[in-house]
Amino acid sequence: MRAVRTNHAWAGRIPARSNGRARVLRLLLALCALPAVFATATPAHATDTTPDTRATTTAPARGADPAPDTQAAYLADRLRENPVHVTDQLPRELPPSTAPDFARLAKKTGVPTYVLVLPMMSSTEGDQLLGAVHDRLGRDGLYVLIEGTDVARATAYGVRAPAEAAVTVTVYELAYDAGALASFERFVEVIAQGEKKAAARAEAARERYQDDEPAEMYIGPSDRRNQSFLTGILLTGVPLSILLLAAYARRGRTGKPALRLIVPAAALLSAAAIALTAPVVFDETRSSAARPPTPAEMSARVERVAAGLKQDPVYADPESPRVLDARQLDRLHERIRDFRRSEGGGPVYVSLVPQTPESEAAGDADLFAAAVHAKVGEDGVYVVADPDDGTIDVLNHGLRLDSSHLSFDLPDSLTLGDSRADEADDHLLGERLDRLMTFLDETPRTDRPQSEPAPAPAPRAADDHTLPTLYSTDFWPGLVVGAFAALLLTGLAAGAAWIVRGLLRRRSPVPEPFDRMPFTAPTAPSTSYLRRTAHAELTALGAGFTDQEDRDRAWDRLDAALLLVDGDPGRARRPGVDPSTLVAVIVLVRAGRAALTGRASNLCCGVNPLHGPAEHRHHLRVSAEGNRRRLLPVCAPCRDAAIADPRGIPARLLELSDPALGNTRLPYYDITDGPLTAVPDGIGRLVEKVRETAGVH
Repeated sequence: MRAVRTNHAWAGRIPARSNGRARVLRLLLALCALPAVFATATPAHATDTTPDTRATTTAPARGADPAPDTQAAYLADRLRENPVHVTDQLPRELPPSTAPDFARLAKKTGVPTYVLVLPMMSSTEGDQLLGAVHDRLGRDGLYVLIEGTDVARATAYGVRAPAEAAVTVTVYELAYDAGALASFERFVEVIAQGEKKAAARAEAARERYQDDEPAEMYIGPSDRRNQSFLTGILLTGVPLSILLLAAYARRGRTGKPALRLIVPAAALLSAAAIALTAPVVFDETRSSAARPPTPAEMSARVERVAAGLKQDPVYADPESPRVLDARQLDRLHERIRDFRRSEGGGPVYVSLVPQTPESEAAGDADLFAAAVHAKVGEDGVYVVADPDDGTIDVLNHGLRLDSSHLSFDLPDSLTLGDSRADEADDHLLGERLDRLMTFLDETPRTDRPQSEPAPAPAPRAADDHTLPTLYSTDFWPGLVVGAFAALLLTGLAAGAAWIVRGLLRRRSPVPEPFDRMPFTAPTAPSTSYLRRTAHAELTALGAGFTDQEDRDRAWDRLDAALLLVDGDPGRARRPGVDPSTLVAVIVLVRAGRAALTGRASNLCCGVNPLHGPAEHRHHLRVSAEGNRRRLLPVCAPCRDAAIADPRGIPARLLELSDPALGNTRLPYYDITDGPLTAVPDGIGRLVEKVRETAGVH
């Protein structure tokens, strides 16, 4: 049964009498009080649980008319004035100026709709509150409770509306950061669909999102920092990577001035593209749907509490459940009066008001107490007791009390509560506030008034849901990381190129660049050796040309070598090319190499053309039997050998196998009428011989 608040203002006003007249008078007064009892009792609703019996109001001034005695009564009065009530306790998330938007949406339900926007509360309190408010208001319709940013509960009284299905749809279909207005808009949309469609939509929403949640609609500050970090990395990493990789690719080479400008231009264009594209891709500016509050909305609750404390030193938030009963409230008033009259004492102001992150003080009780103290304009001990979580904060502003004792010696069981307080609906605030007054009585006095230091200001409401610019926060570290990433990428590319070249070396006997490849010169080379060497030499020389001047000096020799393999270096590795032709290819390519490196010579060693350029001619013994001699150009080692050991020259002659003679090896100039017969006459004659053989003039 709902408890009925008694009017203690009348206590003690009727003098005690011992005769029957006094008893008759008391009986008449009791009979007169019965209608008030039945008038204030709330009838149980057929479809609701028993409403919350706890009442929370601002305690009336002595002799004044009593205020409504329950949370439900206060909220019913607000709905009687306006069918939408938006609390002033959440200005950072839902300022009261959003009430017209809720009212506009409520008209679309098609039934009388009453909306309460309040701070978060327990599920039991929320379930009971709507029924209690309906009973107090006495009007049928759709009652909706919005807690924070969500449509938490809705009940239809005397009208047909799929309230439960609509709440289910908003819970499942919307992201948690959609905001209260978007949540209520979706709720109204489902209500307007009717019961059948609303039920089907609710079931579909459960099945679709039972194991998943809709994607977030907004990003947070940490996401913006990640975006800034990535932008910084790209802004330096990409252009610098282009410059470094291009420099590595063209190392040791010189290009035309016009071509040298292409790479810096590409790097500059990439940086400009990233700088212009990033703000378009990362275009978020807000972290939630909250509307910025006005200064008046930010100060509304503080002014309300201060006005209440000027009338009564105990202010109980009327939008919150009652946590002090009449006996506890009277006891607290008595203790406050006694402390004010005590030596070194003074006023004590108790605010039973919830502290949430969405409030004007951003949940900081010290900041809230300082703001209330400034509005009340009188020094004293300011106590902030949160009816939601049961915490108690005590701050001394201007009394001769040891503030350090208040700050550091208050027991946690008093300020935070214990296990008993956690389990109790009222957090045992009445008992703990009484213990607090005892603690104040025992607090050491000081010679001079003391005050708490000014708390840090709360974050600006305009900044709560505004994201920092993209080019801030972690953007600057991202620039540094981008530079390191470019260096790392270039190193990885260089390492990968080195590995690839190493793999290619294993497949090619002469992997070095053309100007550093050694002249190998066996006297009896195998056909497979000649194939590999001819292919490697052709490939290296072809890649060694960097400008037209190089082509002019060595192109005729490379061109002649290519004529021997039909213009395809790969043909040198395939069967079908005889050994003498392969030797001619190698000799021409090496002559071309000599031309590119500035060591050009028209003569090639006649003992073994694979030796390379010759310095002069010499009569040499070319047969181990007899005294057959021949005038041949010789390289320096062969000339020295001819002088030191003339009979050793035949062993140094290049001999090639001739398939026509059963693979018998003969000196290269005797084996065929091919181009090699022109070697003793010089490279120029060899080139002409190749062209004559190929029919090219």
